[in-house]
Amino acid sequence: MPSTTTITTSQLSRLIGLPNAPALVDVRIDEDYQADPRLVPGSLRREYRTTQNCAADYRNRSVVVICHQGQKLSEGVAAWLRYEGIDAQTLEGGFEAWKAAGELLVRTDKLPPRDERGRTVWVTRARPKVDRIACPWLIRRFIDPNAVFLFVTPAEVIPVAERFNATPFDIEGVFWSHRGETCTFDTMIEELGLTSEPLTNLAKIVRGADTARPELTPHSAGLLAASLGFSRMYRDDLAQLEAAMALYDAFYRWCRDASAETHNWPTHKPEV
Repeated sequence: MPSTTTITTSQLSRLIGLPNAPALVDVRIDEDYQADPRLVPGSLRREYRTTQNCAADYRNRSVVVICHQGQKLSEGVAAWLRYEGIDAQTLEGGFEAWKAAGELLVRTDKLPPRDERGRTVWVTRARPKVDRIACPWLIRRFIDPNAVFLFVTPAEVIPVAERFNATPFDIEGVFWSHRGETCTFDTMIEELGLTSEPLTNLAKIVRGADTARPELTPHSAGLLAASLGFSRMYRDDLAQLEAAMALYDAFYRWCRDASAETHNWPTHKPEV
């Protein structure tokens, strides 16, 4: 009988990148983490000895706890979280099983530092259209579900980044930006090690919409149209971001699961 407190690599893989994905907590000891300082997408490292004190952070959410091999550390932390009323499971086989299965792993060497609440903080130009919505979607779904995004006037992006310890993106002259004919979304996928067929296909759609090349894919023009529509529906950039997350959720699921599916209108022609 399958364990009710364990999730397999294949089961978790189907949830990664979705809006209803569980919170992922990496409790590997420093020695194991330093041997391979990558993370299961969307996971946050926490000290296993104190994780039970963070139960309030996971109220009304399911949690998957990840240690090196899915044994004592994840078992203990998950048991403590369940004691605190949290729906907590462990990843079967832990980080090593996830890696052995060839699943996505996030590179952490390029990630910005986290603030005192464990969040990455990013800043970009106000009035987003395509890239400045696509990149926050990628970060929240695969890197840091609690990431903070600041939208400011273009001239103030760098000063705000410096004063508020934020990471600038999608402006000229910074690391997280366009490179040649690719856009910032492409840069993030490459630098963070998120290369996969669904995300690569989504990146091409985004690139076509963001760089005035709608001919790149049959879907780029539609993404651009929807993005411009969202930008006119919302005066508040953060409200626009929250609303448009579902747009990228849908495109990602199409790229992952439905790109081969067609739709034919039923004619229901009467029999002659």
